[in-house]
Amino acid sequence: MRRLISSGSPFEAEVAYSRAVIDEDWIFVSGTTGFDYATMAISEDVAEQTEQTLRNIAAALAEAGASLADTVRVRYILPRAADFPACWPVLRRYFGDVRPAATMIAAGLIDPRMKIEIEVTARRRA
Repeated sequence: MRRLISSGSPFEAEVAYSRAVIDEDWIFVSGTTGFDYATMAISEDVAEQTEQTLRNIAAALAEAGASLADTVRVRYILPRAADFPACWPVLRRYFGDVRPAATMIAAGLIDPRMKIEIEVTARRRA
């Protein structure tokens, strides 16, 4: 069973992707940023962007019948590697007990306002 999830972000329609794809028990959440999709506002602070990003991801996972606790893999992408330590307290709050396999990549993002993008893979538990 394959099902697509949309957050309603205009980026999804413009770039032709889904916020998440469910394939049986697996949930693949696309790279997600710190935009509040209801207002299309984004904070200038990397920690606040991290918080909003994880709320966006949690919403997609909830729609898929899962939660951040089901995360098995996470990728962090930041334009400035030096910003990553500022994200750690937020990441510990959300993933401290989950401890998924993780990778951090320093790379440019499409919008200069974006300071972090996070992609997760989760698996629903029986």
